[in-house]
Amino acid sequence: MTSQVIDTMTSMRHRGDMSITAADASDLFRRDPDEFIDLGDGAIAYRRVGTGPDVLFVHGWPVSGATFRCLLPHLAEHVTCHVVDLLGAGSSRFDERTELSIERHIDSVRRVIDWLGVDSISVVGHDSGGMIARHAVAGDARLRGLGLIDTEPSGGVGWRFRMFVSIRHVPGFARVLGWLAGRPRLRRNKFVFGDAVADRSLLDGEFDEFFLTPLHEDPQLRAAAGRLLSSFRFDHVERLAELQAHIEVPVALVWGDQDPFFPVAAARQMVGDFPNATLTEIPGVGLFSHEEDPAA
Repeated sequence: MTSQVIDTMTSMRHRGDMSITAADASDLFRRDPDEFIDLGDGAIAYRRVGTGPDVLFVHGWPVSGATFRCLLPHLAEHVTCHVVDLLGAGSSRFDERTELSIERHIDSVRRVIDWLGVDSISVVGHDSGGMIARHAVAGDARLRGLGLIDTEPSGGVGWRFRMFVSIRHVPGFARVLGWLAGRPRLRRNKFVFGDAVADRSLLDGEFDEFFLTPLHEDPQLRAAAGRLLSSFRFDHVERLAELQAHIEVPVALVWGDQDPFFPVAAARQMVGDFPNATLTEIPGVGLFSHEEDPAA
């Protein structure tokens, strides 16, 4: 792509008046972020595209804001998409002194909303990003709506999720995880990354480019993923029901019906926790439902 085309796209993106293709959306995450949001001991990477009401996208572990690339072509003509890489992920700036924890991410999401300077915003969170988002925005008067995609349910997590989280206690688990991420055949195993998607061939495309190869090749990102997982506490999940009772804005739950980490049955039970929530089940997809069937 020529520099003139890139400059034109960047200008349009900042004006917020463009529609984008799937290729355009992926390219957003191959280039430098639009801006960095300074948090003192690190900086969040920030990208913006689209026009209309403001929506902030919060990714989970161990991916980055690029996980929402598949949604952007469907949304950019309707809403302004604010996509971040939280500390320790993607293009964010951090080092070994940067605090990396779930609590820090919760505070960071609040600070991003402050930095945006908006009076009204919706938030979409996937996986642990959905849990982080609920903790961050519950009770925030600026919240207009909440979207939750395959995330921790308030009724508690099942054995599969607990088993995956338990690897943090294995000495050198981040190094092992990075090694597995770089082995196409091994990473398809159901107990590695295989069950994250119903179609395991997706692990070898852009999912590999944006998430697995960096986890395998970048020791700093790999160590950051390990540090964040080590910070996970189940009391963050245990508090969700209480938080959700006070989130009165419309809430859209979107779930892959083949998700083994957060089974859709738990999502069905969680709908009643919110004063105003709906559940959409997407057939034939797993934890990364928004990547497998973004149109749905």
